[in-house]
Amino acid sequence: MATVSIIIPTLNEEKYLPLVLDRLMQLNPPAHEIIVVDGSSHDRTCDVAQRYPVIFKAVNVARRSLQMNEGAKIASSDLICFLHADTLVPINLVTTIQDTLGSQKIALGGFISLMKGNRISWPTTSLNFIKTYLAPLLYRPDRFFGNHLRLLFGDQAMFCRRADFLQCGGFNDKLPIMEEADLCLKMNRIGKIKQISQTVVSSDRRLNHWGPWKAHFIWFSICALWALRVSPTWLKKFYTEIR
Repeated sequence: MATVSIIIPTLNEEKYLPLVLDRLMQLNPPAHEIIVVDGSSHDRTCDVAQRYPVIFKAVNVARRSLQMNEGAKIASSDLICFLHADTLVPINLVTTIQDTLGSQKIALGGFISLMKGNRISWPTTSLNFIKTYLAPLLYRPDRFFGNHLRLLFGDQAMFCRRADFLQCGGFNDKLPIMEEADLCLKMNRIGKIKQISQTVVSSDRRLNHWGPWKAHFIWFSICALWALRVSPTWLKKFYTEIR
């Protein structure tokens, strides 16, 4: 059975990272390895990560696309999963990834992301689920119907074969935002993109910081402008880091 490496890019995640790593320690079966790639955190993130049995690497650039590429380079498994440092995965994560990628038709998969603070935000969760299908349907209808294109995002714990990831060039590490959607377009040339019917739980901290109306406006505006080929570097100005 193919093994699974989990890659976590971090930047100032001392609050959430212990929760995520504690959950990963409970996986059944366990992951082959967990790789934490830190982008020069100035809090206790590095100390937290190194208290756990993980492979730790520090890089000088705080850019998630570059950090995930670095993790993929040193991964030793056939299958890789990119996990945000504020996302909790199901205990059967490894088996789910193995079963999904057991089909050679599927190149890339991801989960349904439940957005949660004190409680699950069902409106935001529903919109996140819908945009996986709506965005490619509106902006790439030929590939939506012909190639089974879906757009997955980082809070959906994306996973794929390491060989396919390297073959397509991985994440564009020049992109400060929308790197996951860009990867979906590249991986879709290899096979289908699938959102599976299992869930992960992600922090809704941006929703709490911005408020629901502003948050949803920003999210959908960024997706729409990206689809119209607006520079991700310019779009990043409107998507500030929230810690």
